[in-house]
Amino acid sequence: MSEQTSDEIVVVLEPEDEYTHVPDEAENYNESMYLNAFDIGLQGGGWFRLGNRVNEGYAEMTVCLYLPDGRVGFIYDRPKIENNDRMSAGGLTISVVEPFEHLTVEYSGSVCLLDDPSEMADPRAAFRNNPMVDCTVSLDYRGVSPMYGGKPQYADGREVEVEAGKSFAKAHYEQHCSVTGTITVGAPDSGGAGTVMEIDGLGLRDKSWGPRYWQALTWYRWLPMVFSDDFAMMLSVIDRGLDRDGVPRDPAASGMVLVGDEYHKVLDCRIDADYDDNGEQTTMRAWAKTAEREYEITGEVLSMIPLRNRRTTPDGEQLHTRITEAMTRYECDGQVGIGMSEFLDQVVDGWPIGVPAPV
Repeated sequence: MSEQTSDEIVVVLEPEDEYTHVPDEAENYNESMYLNAFDIGLQGGGWFRLGNRVNEGYAEMTVCLYLPDGRVGFIYDRPKIENNDRMSAGGLTISVVEPFEHLTVEYSGSVCLLDDPSEMADPRAAFRNNPMVDCTVSLDYRGVSPMYGGKPQYADGREVEVEAGKSFAKAHYEQHCSVTGTITVGAPDSGGAGTVMEIDGLGLRDKSWGPRYWQALTWYRWLPMVFSDDFAMMLSVIDRGLDRDGVPRDPAASGMVLVGDEYHKVLDCRIDADYDDNGEQTTMRAWAKTAEREYEITGEVLSMIPLRNRRTTPDGEQLHTRITEAMTRYECDGQVGIGMSEFLDQVVDGWPIGVPAPV
């Protein structure tokens, strides 16, 4: 085996990375944990995210719940935080019970209950015109796979420098999990208005930290999916726009396939989608290649909510990012699975940049 040179980049992941880190000095430092959970028998579930932007004095807190009847419960808030000591803000707490093995998600608060989730394209109107209802979440996540990813660094331990203004994260990892617990939306004893989902399913969690702007990428397509506790995938295609010389980069494909109890690295993949009149994905066809074999996957959106992030640059430019978050039914190798299709696009001249323009 050849020795590593100091300029080689290796990926490192330690148990302590499951906890919060000492923040970088970058104003846009973000420490983020995301977890989703789906029960294919219910055709319901949701996702949860906390992003500590401690140098800006707040956390990004999101709870998004897909009910079996097509309604969506959603809340986003920017609660104030004073430090990066834990992942807990706005009623949402993500706790590490045992690194790489066991995490919990607890939420107690409210969500906006949407009969028509597409209304969230205009958040102010959506929150004004739809009811806020009580919501509680209590979920246990237990790893069914190895860890995927970590922090790139030089072999001698030096950090790989990132440009804060163009960064999405300096470290990132993911893991497929089994998920059990309860999600309650509304009051179950209020004349049948409430919904209780007893989750016995699967999901994916990820963790990232480092400087982040949602506008750092041109577009991406992210498909986390689960079929069983020994067959799952994550496929990703990312377009980072122009390089330093102004030349368009080729979109970067990555991901992994869980086979048994090990991950097979995705060497190449494609994600093609059909869109509605709003440029939101409705169905998709994906192809993925590992060293072992190739996979063909189809996806059908079950429930969609459009979200956005807006930022004004120091010179006054208004930037607008759209993220369409869809609970999606997948098929591969004769198996039926469930998961997310998350499509992020910068909006240019009123249209998401990675979506074919309407004829």
